[in-house]
Amino acid sequence: MNVFAIRGAITVDANTEEEISAKSVALIKRIAEKNSFDSVVSILISTTKDLTASYPAKAIRESGVLPAPLFSCVEPDIDGALPMCIRVMVTVCSSDDAANAVHVYMGKAAALRREYADEGV
Repeated sequence: MNVFAIRGAITVDANTEEEISAKSVALIKRIAEKNSFDSVVSILISTTKDLTASYPAKAIRESGVLPAPLFSCVEPDIDGALPMCIRVMVTVCSSDDAANAVHVYMGKAAALRREYADEGV
């Protein structure tokens, strides 16, 4: 069994509970769809300081898409950083190899890692 992390990020269009929840769940669903793993160890979530209306972790937990322990934090406030962004790191156990992990960057977050850009389904 291998343990490795799958990265992802997505941007939201508005600082609202509905938008933060919808985009957080969409990102986690897409990561689950594109990857093969046996279980989730944990999910780390960070948000930029401009996202204050809701916790992405709450939406992910309530969705039940990937049941796992969740931890949230705020990204450092860096000049020129991408605003309104949610980032995740999903640590998984898998019989698959880490080299096969499919990282998912959606919305304007695709600019952070163009090689992992994903338009979603």
